[in-house]
Amino acid sequence: MPRLSLEGGHILIGTVKASGAKNAALPLLAATILMDGECLLSNVPDLHDINTMIKMLNALNVRAEYGPNNQIKITNTKKVRHIAPYDLVTAMRASFFVAGPLLAKTGFAKVPLPGGCSIGSRPIDLHLKGFKALGAKVSIEHGFVELQCKQLIGTRFYMDFPSVGATENIMMAATLAQGQTIIENVAQEPEITDLGHFLIAAGASITGLGTSTITINGTKTLTGTHHRVIPDRIEAGTLLIAGAITKGDVTVFDAIPEHNEPLLQKLKECGLGLEIFPDRVRVFYQGQPTAVDIETLPFPGFPTDMQAQMMSLMTLAKGTSIITESIFENRFMHADELMRMGAKIKLNNRSALVTGVPMLSGAEVKITDLRAGAALILAGLAAEGITTVHGLKHLRRGYDNLPEKLQSLGAKILG
Repeated sequence: MPRLSLEGGHILIGTVKASGAKNAALPLLAATILMDGECLLSNVPDLHDINTMIKMLNALNVRAEYGPNNQIKITNTKKVRHIAPYDLVTAMRASFFVAGPLLAKTGFAKVPLPGGCSIGSRPIDLHLKGFKALGAKVSIEHGFVELQCKQLIGTRFYMDFPSVGATENIMMAATLAQGQTIIENVAQEPEITDLGHFLIAAGASITGLGTSTITINGTKTLTGTHHRVIPDRIEAGTLLIAGAITKGDVTVFDAIPEHNEPLLQKLKECGLGLEIFPDRVRVFYQGQPTAVDIETLPFPGFPTDMQAQMMSLMTLAKGTSIITESIFENRFMHADELMRMGAKIKLNNRSALVTGVPMLSGAEVKITDLRAGAALILAGLAAEGITTVHGLKHLRRGYDNLPEKLQSLGAKILG
């Protein structure tokens, strides 16, 4: 389905469940390259990116297949191939997660330079610095990264920036290194902690998860295990804003409050009603939201993946908000599309000045990246008239049946 049309103005009411986290499941799947035997991952979202990673594992001679009830069974009993297919890595940036596990498992990895969403420069320099620190020889030729080592050796490595992907890739590689690896200034996102717990269950020795320093004591082998993927905090946040922007009353199950704390604090600051439980969050309308300022930061700061959705909410807030994007330099492409719907937004480099308007009007808009797609659908839910969103392929990369979930709450999707 290349496009979606929806009729705005319907109040969303009810309960809905967040799916498993894409950003947790992708590195978990890559980590199975390290493990001998059989793994079973449950609560895996049915997404295009997940299917791409399944294809990647199969191409590397690690058998992976979807089963019932959102489970993926992975069997790693054959010799792992060390060359990642060009078409898969260039189609999805997260495919580069296989680099660290391949290097640690086989001593050699040849991986194309990655692709992905057009939201700005996301270099792999930190990944490569980490691999070099572990003793790997790194070269880049003809669009491929080649990594070689006889045996990775534990080291102390300070990350120049707390990159999520680099933290995960280096941590995975270090699990099979000889000796102790200490990684400082690491990212602290819940998805990293989830990956760490998976590796520990497989036999890895890791401490410091959720802090700025992770310590890994290398082991010779890891063994397959079972693991449940954590809920998707970004999907949960998107669904909560869907309730808020439509003046509704929505409860999202499988929303872990501590994973969504920065967003919940901003929703409270807006004047929205919130009820917070260990396994769910309820948001309900209490009058026009008040504008709040937002700056995206590494966890536990406000997530860049919720910036676009909050901008949609702020277009209808009382007053003016300043939204500052400090993670990616090209992540305001949704702003032009929101302005097509009547939003009042002024862009200045990495900041957006958003002044609330009485209403948005339905329009034809185009998705430029995954989270922009969610923002435009949220705006369409609140707009007067019909909104047609083009480019749904981006949305399918990261949201598991979002239109259907919104329909269950009362949204009117026209097809």
